[in-house]
Amino acid sequence: MADFSDALDDKHIAMIGKQPVFFVATAAEDARINLSPKGYDAFRVIAPDRVAYLDLGGSGNETHAHLAADGRITLMFCNFDRPALILRIYGRGRAVLPQDDGWDELVGHFDLMPGTRQIFDIAVESVQTSCGWGVPFMDYRDERHTLKKAHAQSDPQEWVAKTQGRTKSIDGLPTRPTDRYFAGE
Repeated sequence: MADFSDALDDKHIAMIGKQPVFFVATAAEDARINLSPKGYDAFRVIAPDRVAYLDLGGSGNETHAHLAADGRITLMFCNFDRPALILRIYGRGRAVLPQDDGWDELVGHFDLMPGTRQIFDIAVESVQTSCGWGVPFMDYRDERHTLKKAHAQSDPQEWVAKTQGRTKSIDGLPTRPTDRYFAGE
C-alpha cells in the first residue's frame, strides 16, 4: 500500500541519507522519457519541501531540457537493505547554473566535484512511500571514480568550450550550457 504526504519527514530524510544511488525521471511533450541513475554524494534535502542535486557533465543533458520545457520531475530512492522501502519525490524542478541567480545559495550545500555542470533545485509537491518488497538486497561496494577522474583531467578552457556547444537534448530541446569549469574541492 502506498502512502502519500506533502513533504519529507524525518524518517524519509534518514532513509534518503543512507542511499548511495537514486533515480531521476523527467519527460517533455514529444520527447523521450528520461530515466537516469545518480550516484556520488550529490543529493541534499534543503527543507522538507525542497531538495537539490549536483549534476556533472555526462552523455547528455536531458533532465535540464525536460525541466525547461515541462518542469515535472520524479526522484526515486530504493532501500536495498532493511527495511524494504521505496520512496518517490514528485516535484517541479529547474536547472541552476553557475551564472544564474540562486547558484551561490545552493552551491553552499555541496562539495563541488570535477565536471560540476549545474544544480537541480526541486520543489517537492508530494512524497510517496511503498513497500519495496520486490527490491533485492544489494551490497554497496564503492563509487566509480571514472567520471570525476575524466573531468579532473580535462583542460578547463576546452571543457567549457565543449559544453558551450551542447545546447540541445537528444530530441532537439534547448539547454543552457554552464560557463565555467570546476576542478572540485
